[in-house]
Amino acid sequence: MTDPTAPRRHGPDDPAGTTAARPLILTEDEELLDDLLRLCAAAGTEPEVAHGAPPDRGSWETAPLVLVGDDCAPHIGAPARREGVLLIGRDLDDAGVWQRAVTLGADHVIFLPDAEPWLVDRIADAVEGAGEQALTVGVVGGCGGAGASTLACALALTAARQGRRTVLVDADPLGGGLDVLLGGERTAGLRWPDLASSRGRVGSGALEESLPRLHDLSLLSWDRGDTVPVAPEAMRSVLGAARRAGGVVVVDLPRRLDDSTAEALAHLDVALLVLPARLRSCAAAARVAAGLRTAVRDLRVVVRGPSPDGLRDEDVAHMLRLALAGALPGEPGLTDGRDRGGPPGSDPRGPLARFCSAFLARALPAGTGTDGTGTDGGSAAA
Repeated sequence: MTDPTAPRRHGPDDPAGTTAARPLILTEDEELLDDLLRLCAAAGTEPEVAHGAPPDRGSWETAPLVLVGDDCAPHIGAPARREGVLLIGRDLDDAGVWQRAVTLGADHVIFLPDAEPWLVDRIADAVEGAGEQALTVGVVGGCGGAGASTLACALALTAARQGRRTVLVDADPLGGGLDVLLGGERTAGLRWPDLASSRGRVGSGALEESLPRLHDLSLLSWDRGDTVPVAPEAMRSVLGAARRAGGVVVVDLPRRLDDSTAEALAHLDVALLVLPARLRSCAAAARVAAGLRTAVRDLRVVVRGPSPDGLRDEDVAHMLRLALAGALPGEPGLTDGRDRGGPPGSDPRGPLARFCSAFLARALPAGTGTDGTGTDGGSAAA
């Protein structure tokens, strides 16, 4: 089983190890070369190394990132201008390094070892072809039994059914496990206890290769053992990796706020607070919302009906002083995760799946592709 926290070195037969996907290093400084090779390994790649100058034109033009040691900069001349060139300096007091960077057309001048963490991220982003990050949606219950886990599963299942790259993250260790809701508790793959102490960079591709694959989505959930605390650094690494490859990431969140949950909240584009349309539920949800407001940029409410207290969806949103993301009509099995015998939202014509389709259509950037399941029939606020 692949460990996404371990650096991967690509061989000549590996598509990820071809020249076009490998950063290029230009230096004759052996100490600097050792440092750069170590940083590339930490980013999960093996670079191409050119010891002489000028570099091969093909490598210069096709490498996703070029790392030029300052020892070589005066000898390279003025190669073809391109983005993604970094000049690696050693002496902060050397004013001439900036002029050499201009001549080279470098995007940045960086100094080691201070810039090592930044450089590892920059290398990994270049190798992974980092583009637009995934839409990241958090779902949290305003009270017990609100159906937040069910909605999280349905959102992820709907996104995957639309042909989007989808990762579902179970960030609630006391929730019982989303793999159970999806019927995949025996599916092979890493769970949170395997990643709970992760530090540093986690590769997007390696993470997805390691996770259980269910219903065309990748799932990070819990095993059936004792609860293992997830370090905030691990939450940051995992969600960062999940987001970098684009698509949709859905995070099922606990109602309690600890350091790990706060880290997850910081990665969200939007959070959905789910609750039934009941007065008592509104009182409980107000306390949860108070803790979320300072940590979430965009917090909205999803109201599950019908209301035994005669509350309208707009009344609930007004009491909580939140924007209304939409209303979920009654649906058999909504609160216990049974959706006509399948995972939540598995019936594309059901109210739950239609709500999710409508919400995603409004939340995703215009022009992102789907399989045509689109926006019909749901109720979601922009």
